[in-house]
Amino acid sequence: MIWVRILVPVLIYFMNKIGVYLTESYKELMEKVTWPTWLQLQQSTIIVLIATILITAIVFVMDLATKGLLDFIYKLFKS
Repeated sequence: MIWVRILVPVLIYFMNKIGVYLTESYKELMEKVTWPTWLQLQQSTIIVLIATILITAIVFVMDLATKGLLDFIYKLFKS
């Protein structure tokens, strides 16, 4: 039963640490975080969507160009 004398204080220590972490996280979330306004959120979302569409289009064009180039190279060496 000696392990109980060792394990219980260790568990209490870690439980206290977890409780402090959760309390401080909640306090920071509610008091220190600056949340965007609805308009800022909409504008940021539109910017992200436009950037996603542009990057997708660029990758699509690069994919088509690579496919065309590889098809050309394969035709050169095809017997």
